Amino acid sequence: MNKTLDGRVAIVTGAGSGLGRAHALALARHGARVVVNDVAGAHEGSPGRAVADEIVRAGGSAMADGGDVTDFAAMEAMAARALAEWGRIDILVNNAGVLRDRSFSKMTLEDFRRVMDVHLMGSVHAVKAVWETMRAQRYGRIVMTTSSSGLYGNFGQSNYSAAKMALVGLMQTLALEGERQDIRVNCLAPTAATAMTEGVLPPEALARLQPDYVSPGLVALVGEDAPTRTILLAGAGSFESANLTMTRGIFIDGSDYTAAEVAARMDEIRDRADERVPGTGFEQYQWELSKAGFEVPLPH
Repeated sequence: MNKTLDGRVAIVTGAGSGLGRAHALALARHGARVVVNDVAGAHEGSPGRAVADEIVRAGGSAMADGGDVTDFAAMEAMAARALAEWGRIDILVNNAGVLRDRSFSKMTLEDFRRVMDVHLMGSVHAVKAVWETMRAQRYGRIVMTTSSSGLYGNFGQSNYSAAKMALVGLMQTLALEGERQDIRVNCLAPTAATAMTEGVLPPEALARLQPDYVSPGLVALVGEDAPTRTILLAGAGSFESANLTMTRGIFIDGSDYTAAEVAARMDEIRDRADERVPGTGFEQYQWELSKAGFEVPLPH
């Protein structure tokens, strides 16, 4: 196999099983040294330790880490261990996650917060722990694990959907802020058979949704020539991209237009012909003001 990640150091959170394990093994096969993070611990017999040992037995380099992503100090300690051992951190894969599925009317606020804490704040903590290292070395590749539930919604997953869509927003801004230091930030939206999908999908579908089928997409998002600000969907051997677009919309001249007029033209507003993918949030201002006759430069 082409060792495209030789010399790189990668951290994968939630890597003791499922997608995280598949990602860690794939990164190692491509030459990366891997920190296998899993909240179950780093001791002998723990899932994270088993994955790290598997990598080492195959001739790679790995260490297990038992830090909880919801604990920023633990993420700082994890990053410090990687730096002490290998001198750099090139890749961060935010994969750790939990589910607390219920319809919103039956969901407790505790379950909502728990999912936000692990998926969103857990990713924030891990990124914050490595961000200055990546800036200083002028190189970094970060992947957030989003979901079709966040992009498109899913009944009974308001907490998970909110957290996963928040990660898209985090990606968008971090990619802009890290661009000068060659820090590229992307999202991966996987469909895979994991512990979180047992009992949800029929066995024949689960057999097609192996985590190994997703990890090639992950490797493509962290290489030297990786894109940035890409939302990559992957599963069952298929790969797609998702985009947040803005339609051409309408312009109503004058200041006396009414809500009724806007409502009456909603089909026009939602027409996706000639829709665009804005480069930054400010482009909404530019587009709307340009239709009103004003040319507004991007802020510096």
